[in-house]
Amino acid sequence: MRFHKYHALGNDYIVLNPADFPAWGGAPTTDQIRVVCHRNFGVGSDGILWGPLPSRESQHGLRIFNPDGSEAEKSGNGLRIFSRFLWDQKLVRDARFTVETPGGHVRSEIREGGGLITVAMGSVSFDSARIPVNVVGPAREVLNEKVAVLDRDFTYCAATIGNPHCVIPLPAVTPELALRYGPHLETHPLFPRKTNVQFLQVIDRKNIRIEIWERGAGYTLASGSSSSASAAVAHRLGLVDRDVTVHMPGGTIGIEIGDGFSIMMTGTVNKVAEGLMHPELFAVKV
Repeated sequence: MRFHKYHALGNDYIVLNPADFPAWGGAPTTDQIRVVCHRNFGVGSDGILWGPLPSRESQHGLRIFNPDGSEAEKSGNGLRIFSRFLWDQKLVRDARFTVETPGGHVRSEIREGGGLITVAMGSVSFDSARIPVNVVGPAREVLNEKVAVLDRDFTYCAATIGNPHCVIPLPAVTPELALRYGPHLETHPLFPRKTNVQFLQVIDRKNIRIEIWERGAGYTLASGSSSSASAAVAHRLGLVDRDVTVHMPGGTIGIEIGDGFSIMMTGTVNKVAEGLMHPELFAVKV
């Protein structure tokens, strides 16, 4: 049972190729996902990338699983890692190729021998029906609306780039904000499919800082889709230009915002390890 582990700015994923797991007869179960991702009982990661899979429109398909066993529609860091995996394994020969996720099709470009990867993430929408958000009244762009969480009232914006995001602009952001309020915003009744949460600080016209609580994973050092959504929100509010560097605890990602809030995301990927999982790993239920 071979695994491949990579990280993108400290956001780490394990790639499992279905061809290496014929006995599983399909995607991993929730119990299998939880134990593989567990930091003490398993290999340890922020999620599992299950692929390559067949795709009718793209060259390869991908499913993305969170450590709690839930499935994500899209992950920017996960897509960069999966793209690097495909390149490393010579499953693609051209440096430009396409990948299908449940959140849509993306285009990847391998740069610097795989150390740097650009992904055309698709377009950001702020529409309440598409995200979705349970707004009162007609469907609309969810910008600068109010939400009460624990002891605070926040002004938030909502967005989707194939997965839902709640972006909260503030004068300053800290990890403590994400740790305290992130879990409650993730599961807030406003968000019927739960949501990723970003606390956003605008540094200047070309730089923003975010702290991230990721749906199904918790506090996260970096996130590609969170960077995409946060940069798009900041631009939609008129606070930044089209080229934005997103600063996170794990490092930086470059975001280019095109027409219709299309997103080009560029960031690093590092290979960590590859090896074999022993069957005894799955004797423990976590």
